Amino acid sequence: MENKKINIAIVDDHPIVIEGLKIMLNSQPFFHVSESFTSGSEIVSFIRSNEVDIILLDIALPDANGTELCREIKKISPETSVIMFSNRSERSIIMQSIQNGASGYLLKNTSINELVVCIKGALSGNIVFCNETKQIISKPSSNDLPIPRLTKREKQILQMVAQGKTSAVIAEELFLSPLTVDTHRKNLLQKFQAKNSTELINLAVQMHLMEE
Repeated sequence: MENKKINIAIVDDHPIVIEGLKIMLNSQPFFHVSESFTSGSEIVSFIRSNEVDIILLDIALPDANGTELCREIKKISPETSVIMFSNRSERSIIMQSIQNGASGYLLKNTSINELVVCIKGALSGNIVFCNETKQIISKPSSNDLPIPRLTKREKQILQMVAQGKTSAVIAEELFLSPLTVDTHRKNLLQKFQAKNSTELINLAVQMHLMEE
């Protein structure tokens, strides 16, 4: 790394973002932004006949989805490290990018110092994340859990629990015994792997099971 400048390409559909990155990265001793592109087709065409060490790749491009484009880039040029550089902070997008071959995922509010460290880390073969991305992926997600199969009665009771109704009230309205309602509630907690009713409802909402 000491004897050779790191060749970087930027892919982003906002010219002002590209210009800002160019200024910051070219000010670093061993970095050189050789090319920049505003579309996926341009970078794909370029890497077919040119070597690039690092590609900073946005998710939202006018002609491509960045996560899918990453997979295509890695097929064409496996030795190129692709770092996603985006405003999108959804955990599912971050994990999908890594599965598609990305060497890291940075948010656009990343500092220049953090960006430099991550680029060097990716060149060393590491998977890199900015601090905010690390926090996002460290949190458990409802997407990591399978959506449980609920009976018609369980769905009914789940809705009523979300409305704040007690087991006694639910039992009266559904013409069930309180013991039966409590059994259903315990089964719901078990199916959702939830510790209490609040967590149960939060998970159900995230899984879109509370929508009419």
